[in-house]
Amino acid sequence: MYLSLSDWRSRKVDSGPGSVPPFKLAPTILALGIVSLLTDVSSESVAAVLPLYVTASLGLSTIAYGFVDGIYQGISATVRIAAGWTSDRVGIPKWVAFLGYGLSAVARIGLLAADGFSSLATVIAVDRFGKGIRTAPRDAMIRFAAQPEHIGRSFGVHRMLDTVGAALGPLLAFVILLAIPNGYHVVFIASLAFAFIGLAVLGLFVPNERRRSAVVKVRDPKPATPRLRFRDVNTPGMRRLLLVAGVLGLLTVGDGFLYLVLQARTAFAPEWFPLLYVGTNIAYLLLAIPMGRLADKWGRTRVFIAGHVALLAAYVCAMTSWGGPLTAVGTLVLLGVFYAATDGVLAALAGLLSPRQGAATGISAAQTVVAVARLAASTGFGFLWFAIGSQAAMGVVALLLAIALPAAAGLLRTAKQATA
Repeated sequence: MYLSLSDWRSRKVDSGPGSVPPFKLAPTILALGIVSLLTDVSSESVAAVLPLYVTASLGLSTIAYGFVDGIYQGISATVRIAAGWTSDRVGIPKWVAFLGYGLSAVARIGLLAADGFSSLATVIAVDRFGKGIRTAPRDAMIRFAAQPEHIGRSFGVHRMLDTVGAALGPLLAFVILLAIPNGYHVVFIASLAFAFIGLAVLGLFVPNERRRSAVVKVRDPKPATPRLRFRDVNTPGMRRLLLVAGVLGLLTVGDGFLYLVLQARTAFAPEWFPLLYVGTNIAYLLLAIPMGRLADKWGRTRVFIAGHVALLAAYVCAMTSWGGPLTAVGTLVLLGVFYAATDGVLAALAGLLSPRQGAATGISAAQTVVAVARLAASTGFGFLWFAIGSQAAMGVVALLLAIALPAAAGLLRTAKQATA
């Protein structure tokens, strides 16, 4: 049983070895990268202070943080497929994405008023609904604009720009907390400003790539693209990818928990906490494009599995009691490797396994499975931490991931020729 990419390969010019055209970055991908950069400054500045804000400022337990982190990780799953399907059916991915970015921007206002578990959870849920709406249409626009031979690299460029924002956001939070101890609301105000700037860039500078292609089809005497049907996306290859992504997502502990483990082990001052996010995001930033290129050349499924091996190594580093700062740095770097090897690569795989008219639906399906799995993972880990302690809980998850990885590699092994 092989993953079929005939729909995508039919667009390539097969003129023998050495015929791959040079990489050219599409303006749409650059513009979307800038939007993601600004939006991630907004979202990651909040994410960087959220663990301490919940457990220290609001005085809630790790179980409460597990629920909040689960919402942050996975509530977007409830709208991802619907948003992707809508984007494919109406043919205006830019404006579906705009709705999602706008919803997240409005949620930033609610952060200023949230002062308890219920209000904070509601605001985080609204923000993540926005993320669920915007992600698949945005990635579908990248898929449309990218050169077929360089799709992994194109996603890598976007993820690199996205991660510049993800590194700047925690750095911004660190500077604010260093200047204003307990200045969480100042962080929220700065987050709000960057969210609306990103929304403006999307509305003004990002073209609607799908609409353009639709206009060309009207003038083209060839038959129109067939209407999307669920079975067009529900292929054996896609089901295999979703199964693997879901199982591995269940064993992905949220970054905030890993950083809380590191803080508990090293006892550094709380105002330095956001720098842990900066370290991971810098590693991701430096590796996003190389990992995309490696995925195009070595095989996307191989890189995807290798990224989870790096995640397993990060768990081991976080549990290690010796090594001090070196093991902490190793944890951050390995987390960066994990995200660089899996985030854009999973979107590329799902996009390639979907028909062109169903790209957003396929990508959103993969993202939904991962989001639901990570919601369950964060919530479950919060309970596990409370029951048996942080080190033992991390050890259980690491053991399960070590067992799952060979099985996941086996499920995807027969697909390597189709996805290489």
